[in-house]
Amino acid sequence: MTIYFLPGLGADHRLFDGLTIKDHKLAYITLPVPIPDQTMASYAKEVAKQIDTSEEFMLIGVSLGGMIACELTEICKPHKVVLISSARSFREVPALYRFQGKTKINRLIPGWLLKYAAVLLQGIFETDSWKYRKHFRKMILAKPSVYFKRTVNMIVNWDRNESDPNIIHIHGSGDRTLPFKLVKPHHVIERGSHMMVYTRAREVN
Repeated sequence: MTIYFLPGLGADHRLFDGLTIKDHKLAYITLPVPIPDQTMASYAKEVAKQIDTSEEFMLIGVSLGGMIACELTEICKPHKVVLISSARSFREVPALYRFQGKTKINRLIPGWLLKYAAVLLQGIFETDSWKYRKHFRKMILAKPSVYFKRTVNMIVNWDRNESDPNIIHIHGSGDRTLPFKLVKPHHVIERGSHMMVYTRAREVN
């Protein structure tokens, strides 16, 4: 069975370097730059073009990648979906994010500022990723500024109300980006941060 990995907003295939999954074919989804004002559901349809649905497959999504995976469950019917450090619906997204979507404040922030704020703050906000900051910085800097502008807009306007009950959710109790108190995961990694798929890869395995 093929496992497709969907990275988070400021990441790519390198986010999954610490995972060791045997006896499966591994494929890594490349997240394209969204078109202006694209919805999560519409974006997922574009991402689905990278998936071979002629054979059984699984999805593993982190953060934004997990949100996209939730949309893909209705589009291409994966055998199994695993979310890591993510949310299954907008109800698990912090109110501050949703507030930005309703007021459109996020539109006032230029993409370059979002990008470099991620570079500067990521290791501070998610403290266990500090010693890996060079690794995360390379992934963030590889993305164009417009990508951050449009994906953030997609996240703060996400409107998924319900999720597939068969989705498996792994979350860290120390996640500050998508706080643990807002989610109801099946598996908890104590003190795991939002970046635990890399920083705590052995436990995630």
